[in-house]
Amino acid sequence: MAHKLDRLLRPKSIAVFGGLQATEVIKQSRKMGFAGEIWPVHPKHDEILGLKVYRSVADLPGSPDAAFIGVNRFLTLDIVRDLRKAGAGVAVCYASGFLEAGADDADGARLQDELVEAAGDMPIIGPNCYGLINYCDGALLWPDQHGGRRLGPDERGVAIITQSSNIAINMTMQTRGLPIAHVMTAGNQAQTGLPDMAIALLEDDRVTALGLHIEAFQSAAKFEALAKRARELDKPIVAMKVGRSAQARAATVSHTASMAGSDAASEAFLKRLGIARVNSIASFLETLKLLHVHGPLDGTTLCSMSCSGGEASVMADSAEGRSVHFPALTPEHRAHVKTTLGPLVAVANPLDYHTFIWNNEPALTDTFTAMVSGGFSLSCLVLDFPRNDRCSDVDWWSTVRGFASALKTNHAKGAIVASLPENIPERYMAGLMAQGIAPLCGITEAFDAAEAAAFIGEAWKKPAAPAVAVPKAASARDLTTPDEASAKEILRHAELPVPDGYRCATTADAVAAAERLGYPVALKALGIAHKSEHNAVRLNLKDAVEVRTAADDLSGLGTGLYVERMVTGGVAELIVGIVDDPQFGPVMTLGTGGVLVELLQDTATVLLPSSRNDIETALRSLRMFPLLDGYRGKPKADLDAALDAIMGIAAFAVNNSGGIVELDINPLLVCGEDKGAWIADALLVTKGELK
Repeated sequence: MAHKLDRLLRPKSIAVFGGLQATEVIKQSRKMGFAGEIWPVHPKHDEILGLKVYRSVADLPGSPDAAFIGVNRFLTLDIVRDLRKAGAGVAVCYASGFLEAGADDADGARLQDELVEAAGDMPIIGPNCYGLINYCDGALLWPDQHGGRRLGPDERGVAIITQSSNIAINMTMQTRGLPIAHVMTAGNQAQTGLPDMAIALLEDDRVTALGLHIEAFQSAAKFEALAKRARELDKPIVAMKVGRSAQARAATVSHTASMAGSDAASEAFLKRLGIARVNSIASFLETLKLLHVHGPLDGTTLCSMSCSGGEASVMADSAEGRSVHFPALTPEHRAHVKTTLGPLVAVANPLDYHTFIWNNEPALTDTFTAMVSGGFSLSCLVLDFPRNDRCSDVDWWSTVRGFASALKTNHAKGAIVASLPENIPERYMAGLMAQGIAPLCGITEAFDAAEAAAFIGEAWKKPAAPAVAVPKAASARDLTTPDEASAKEILRHAELPVPDGYRCATTADAVAAAERLGYPVALKALGIAHKSEHNAVRLNLKDAVEVRTAADDLSGLGTGLYVERMVTGGVAELIVGIVDDPQFGPVMTLGTGGVLVELLQDTATVLLPSSRNDIETALRSLRMFPLLDGYRGKPKADLDAALDAIMGIAAFAVNNSGGIVELDINPLLVCGEDKGAWIADALLVTKGELK
């Protein structure tokens, strides 16, 4: 579908249908200097804004490359059908009242299906969307005002797709100097999905980077194709995915379901694709600006230069806890920088070069050149320009020229960072970018942008991840929740590390089972989801007397008893959970296990299939990982066995994608080196037969 949008992105003719909205489209295209033909269509008017009006699609002088349909939802169907028959390029459907109308409108879903049928193989954008602003050609299928400017014939810019027309308008109003080539709204995506639009925009050689405002993922496979094409074209993508606070589903029976919501899966999916994620509109725009100027960063190292110790401290503090950082200068590098400054200046990174050399361009150039020579991924100059209505910024330009010279000498990537967003005038932005300097507005936003660009750079160095294991067709049976004994038998059949155990009906059976297993043993009441919360577990029973007492205690509490070999020598407890996501398939949650799992919230989310290296990276990201690595002289855990177990659980989940609704292994008990890792408790919810 993406290649079929070419006529929309470089139209020579536009047809507009409707009244007020259609008239506004004509105004906006004229305002931006669209050089092609505009053909208004209206049943009653003879002229609109001096243009001849046509009565119908059949009366048009040709097949329009693009059409804006600003009529009600019922008439939209007829016009789309006629445009398709006339061989039109692409139609933007403005009307609402389709699928987004919800269950209260019985016509909405039906009309959306009919719209897709009417369009056939002609691409449509929407319905329920504003359309497209093309700042390259001045072609606006857009029924409202906006704040952008037309790009020159040799200019390039970023492309933005949003699922909110109002957010799109707000973004065009930015005064941050971000050059925008295209803005597109996705609407209902009845036929043409956001990834299709995105690929088409990336294919435009006037586009440098892509920003996506995403409410939901329609197709994992299409987003994977988008990410693949972005790599091939060397055009990075940043996303602002909304829904961070929402859960994909209400917590049901498992701990995993309460933690692995839609946002966790979305985060893992974007990370897997090499698409950076930011969480504010300001950071979204600044990241696009950095990517436009420099593309992805090749590492995470930064340097900072400012003429204030306060600014240097703020920069240092702002990097705390981030993936990008300020490495300490080597003795040789420090000595090199020191030779360009006076004896009273302490050389460090971030660097406060003081005001001794202020407005001394040769001295500034020497210092900046020496500092930037360290080979940093991004070199930053903190510089807030004074407001021009009350002050003069003449002396600031020697600093800018010195920085530009330093970057050029070292073939380095650089950014001027204003501590306050308003302290770089918009009229300076284009000139700075022309010199290879990214002008970043705001310290927090600058760090967000640097992290995003560094993430993409790192992701693109690795092979692309395999496709996610989207759910396979499963039986339509009701959900079933086997008890722990049955669940463990299923896992044992899948060759996962489950301690030996027996289902028992009576106290005598429990004692006999314990004798067969050998002491110590664990005894549990079956049929209870979270046993520790109901005191339904007895551990480390050392003889028949203890088993008999425990069994008498637990009898009648659940649906039976379960005796299993007691795992000893545990070093750490993990939770390994699977939740079936309708979009991404099995989503794995790794984290600190035990009874405090939801309180600690020390988890990492992984989509499947994933490599052993990816699983280990996720495991090492946990705050509890030092416990596995021999914290403060404690025994080291059998990390290889833990990884073997987790990889086995992952394979089991992939093989049964669509059949496992929830799987909660808590804890996966990891023992000392060469002692293994064991599934001590398991909760399983299934749909249909498992393999």
